[in-house]
Amino acid sequence: MAPAPTDRGPDHRIRSATLAPMIPLMDLRRLHEPCADEVRKALVDVLESGSFVLGQQCTRFETAFAAWCGARNAVGVANGTDAIEIALRALGIGASDAIATVANAGGYATTAIVACGATPVYVDVDDVTCNIDIAALGAAIAQGVRAVVLTHLYGRLAAPEVVAKLCADAGVHLIEDCAQAHGAKLGDRRAGTFGVAGCFSFYPTKNLGALGDGGAIVTDDPRVADRVRRLRQYGWQAKYRSIDAGGRNSRLDELQAAVLTTKLPYVDAQNGRRREIARRYMQRISNRAIEVPARDGESDVVHLFVVRSRDRDALAAHLRREGVQTDVHYPVPDHRQPVFGPRFATTKLPVTERLANEVLTLPCHPAMTDDEVSHVIAACTAFTA
Repeated sequence: MAPAPTDRGPDHRIRSATLAPMIPLMDLRRLHEPCADEVRKALVDVLESGSFVLGQQCTRFETAFAAWCGARNAVGVANGTDAIEIALRALGIGASDAIATVANAGGYATTAIVACGATPVYVDVDDVTCNIDIAALGAAIAQGVRAVVLTHLYGRLAAPEVVAKLCADAGVHLIEDCAQAHGAKLGDRRAGTFGVAGCFSFYPTKNLGALGDGGAIVTDDPRVADRVRRLRQYGWQAKYRSIDAGGRNSRLDELQAAVLTTKLPYVDAQNGRRREIARRYMQRISNRAIEVPARDGESDVVHLFVVRSRDRDALAAHLRREGVQTDVHYPVPDHRQPVFGPRFATTKLPVTERLANEVLTLPCHPAMTDDEVSHVIAACTAFTA
């Protein structure tokens, strides 16, 4: 592999946003260039088939995705939030149940838990990994929860083998939220295979993204898989015969399934490119005002590269002036969302709340050029608080 270009010097000096286009957080057009012809063919094949919902393309993708994840079953649904909700319902979660989860992951697990009528029990996160704090989770399990929704935030596995043992010892269901962790591995096991169910989103910006919304649930339990299949389609046992409460219309359509099957073989290489960019950021961003995380290894697919700064807003403004798009994942913790009013007023999550004021996401996607990576590095290094 050729050495990476230097990140300083005349070819990589700071450029004004007026002289160069903004480096986007994600460029979906460029991302699809390597497989564009294959995707077009897949779309035409679906059009010509005349079958658009729960047909051969969906079955084909479910089979391929289950094999790729190392699970016995995969069931396509409409989106990642539905995947969590349907997985919870398939396990019988309802109004009397408490579900442990984190509050720093965008609210998707919370939305699913509340939709089931259950109560989220928020657990603080680790200050380094931003994933769930294991000791705090152990305390929450000891106090009594029915299930844990474990989010692998930013693409980094959240110690799933440790959490799986905690849950197994306590007789608690483990559901993995893998929306940001497609392909992350621990040994020979991939994200989604450590608990009773793994839930995935295929939103376009994900490591495996559709051309719209999509999701899936993977599981080794045939009974869970069968119930998930019923719940995604009105709770039907057979057409127009509903036997499961909580069913809905949440189906992965044939167009999205065909696109996902086409894109699946590209994911591992694209995850490798994400890690390459992350390594350059780690090695070359040099600024005391910016805390750069350690990100590497197969257990981390770097869905998002998130730095921290006590001067986060000033850093974001500086990068915008230098032509670098950023975002905050996520600015408002779940327990502080206005929709809940005073419901979680007594919930104290000091690390979660501090992160919400410090995190900033830099561009880190497989379609980035080396020059773009160098420019982001130079812009970060030049920041003065």
